[in-house]
Amino acid sequence: MSSSVVILGTQWGDEGKGKIVDLLAHDADAVVRFQGGHNAGHTLWVDGRKTVLHLIPSGILTERARCLIGNGVVISPEALVTEIAGLESAGVEVRSRLGLSGACPVILGSHVALDRVREHRRGKRAIGTTGRGIGPVYEDKASRLGIRLADLADPVRLEEKLGGVLEYHNFLLTRYYEASPVDAQEVAADAARLGEELQPMLCDVTEELHELRRNGGRLLFEGAQGSLLDIDHGTYPFVTSSNTTIGGVMTGAGVSPSEIDYVLGITKAYTTRVGSGPFPTELDDEIGRRIAEQGVEFGATTGRPRRCGWLDAVALRRMVRVNGITGLCVTKLDVLDGLDEVKICTGYEGVDTFPLGAEDWAHVKPVYESLSGWSGDTRGMTESAALPARARAYLDRIEQLVEAPVHMLSTGPERESNVIFNHPFAE
Repeated sequence: MSSSVVILGTQWGDEGKGKIVDLLAHDADAVVRFQGGHNAGHTLWVDGRKTVLHLIPSGILTERARCLIGNGVVISPEALVTEIAGLESAGVEVRSRLGLSGACPVILGSHVALDRVREHRRGKRAIGTTGRGIGPVYEDKASRLGIRLADLADPVRLEEKLGGVLEYHNFLLTRYYEASPVDAQEVAADAARLGEELQPMLCDVTEELHELRRNGGRLLFEGAQGSLLDIDHGTYPFVTSSNTTIGGVMTGAGVSPSEIDYVLGITKAYTTRVGSGPFPTELDDEIGRRIAEQGVEFGATTGRPRRCGWLDAVALRRMVRVNGITGLCVTKLDVLDGLDEVKICTGYEGVDTFPLGAEDWAHVKPVYESLSGWSGDTRGMTESAALPARARAYLDRIEQLVEAPVHMLSTGPERESNVIFNHPFAE
């Protein structure tokens, strides 16, 4: 039986992780976010009500789970306070259940300003960031310049550190980017005010996790973005600024590899991508537009339309191997309902090795295998016996190509719309 389960996206994000975290959180004592920032977005539908989360773990809509944000997450205090207020206004208790690592890097207004002017300067070479300061704050973390949540609770320490950071940021903004500076006094005042509000929620996340584990508690680790956006293993430089793959769990939450029992990889039955970057199986045709419309493919955080294409089994198999995936959860199979033919990319023309960066990915041409589509409606299905035979054949072929079993099938956005072949916590 598993006591520590990790949920990871295996594509370019937007795979439907939030819903599955919400579902499995009912069996967990703690739900842990370990990387990324409020550039992520998890959409949950519970009792007909839509909730979009950006920083707070998706387990917050259950009554049982403690929700923890580990040191690998970068936090905008303003965004977090706003998100807490929104949940509280909907009747969700947050502050007594949410724990924040004091080691989380803090996103300042100057990080946001740098992110936006940098993307503007890139022009046609823009990466497609959300403009929320994520990249610049991770840079400061690596440069050992960053402000952390614990610093906000100490006025003297905050003043000492903030002066140098803001001076550096304003130098870049004015002298290199020829943009307007941020108001240092205003940024400092906001940081101190918001830090005071968040201070009661600071805790030792790593110690809590180890204590829960020692006492037989169940842990659920929630990834943000997708594995193909990993800073090391994704389509660099069109990636995010953190490790979205399995290694981010260890560094971003402070647990060891031996404490991970099961890794659930979330994948759509097709592939999507938001923003710039290579996308070998992208469909710029009527089928691509049909998938986008049927799948309601718009980003939860930005509202940007997602690019759509056939399932890329080559990329998925790579991420299965990188992450040590135990089982897959396939989402949005119902979007493919009614198609006469479905395709899976099984290889790249003339390519023997996996592309290491965007330059190599840009020249990739997919090799497709065609399968018969299925009639009938799989949306909302909860029993495996009701699956159309050809839909089951499609899942079987995915298992063969990516070398991982399908343990779950999400058949709609609602919490109860699932077919569960093997429950992760029961494995």
